[in-house]
Amino acid sequence: MSISVSTGPSLSFRLNFNLLRRPTNLPLSSASLTPKPPPLPTPPLHILRRAPYTSLCTPRAASAAATACTILRDSGAAAAILAGAYALVSAFDFLTRRNLIEQSLSRKLVHILSGLFFMVSWPIFSTTTEARYFACLVPLVNCLRLVIHGLSLASDEGLIKSVTREGKPEELLRGPLYYVLILILCALIFWRESPVGLISLAMMCGGDGIADIIGRRFGFLKIPYNQQKSWAGSISMFIFGFLISIGMLQYYSVLGYLHLDWVQTVQKVALVSLVATVVESLPTTEILRTLASE
Repeated sequence: MSISVSTGPSLSFRLNFNLLRRPTNLPLSSASLTPKPPPLPTPPLHILRRAPYTSLCTPRAASAAATACTILRDSGAAAAILAGAYALVSAFDFLTRRNLIEQSLSRKLVHILSGLFFMVSWPIFSTTTEARYFACLVPLVNCLRLVIHGLSLASDEGLIKSVTREGKPEELLRGPLYYVLILILCALIFWRESPVGLISLAMMCGGDGIADIIGRRFGFLKIPYNQQKSWAGSISMFIFGFLISIGMLQYYSVLGYLHLDWVQTVQKVALVSLVATVVESLPTTEILRTLASE
C-alpha cells in the first residue's frame, strides 16, 4: 500500500507502507508449528447422583436371615394346617349335632379327610431337613388333645362324637390315638422323599376309611373266615387304596419329590394294596380277645 503526498507544485513524496509489512517468505517459529492439543471434554455435572450400591450384609447375616425366613415359613404352614384340621373336625361336629350326618359316617369322613389333608399339605413346608418336625406338630397337638380328653382331664363332646364309635372318652385312646401316632411316624421317617410313607397313609386313610363306609352300606355278603368283614368292604379297600396311593405318588412326582418307574410302581402298589386288604380282613380282634382271655 502506498500514499502520495503533494505539498506544492514542485514537492511531492510517496510513502510505501509495504516496507512496514512482514515478508511472507520468512520461516515461522517452531512454537507456531506445534499443534495445539484438543480441549479435554468437560464431565457432566450431576447434582443428584445415586452412589453405587454396596451390600453391608455379611454371609453370616445372610444365612441367619434365610434361617429366620425358613422357620417363619414352616411355623406358618404348621399353624395353617392345624387351623384347617380343627375346622374340619368342627364342621363334622356341627353336622353331627344337627343330625345332618350319622356319627359313624362323620367319624369315617374325619378319618379319611384329615389324613389326606395332612399328606397333601407337606409341599408347603420348606425343603430343609427340619421341615418334617414342624409338620409333625400338627398330629402331635391332636395327639395331646386326644390324651387329655381320653383321660377325662377335659371334656369335649363334639370331639368325642366325631371320632369315636360309641361316644365314650376312653375310645380316644385307642383307634384315634393310634391313627395320629402313625401320621407322626410316617412324617418323621419317610416324609416326602419315600413312597413308602405315602402308600401307607393312603391305605390307612383312604382305603380303610372307604372300606368301612362301603361295607356298612353294601356289606351283605360276609367273608367266610371273618363275619365282621364283607366282600364289598374288602374290594373297595383294594380299589380305593390303590387309586389313592397312585394319586398321591403322581402328586409328589409332578412336584419333583419322586422319580418313579411307573410300570414297576403300579405293580408294587397293586401288590401292597392286595396284602393290606387281606391283612385288614383277618379276624385280628377276635384273635387278640382270645389271647387276652387265656
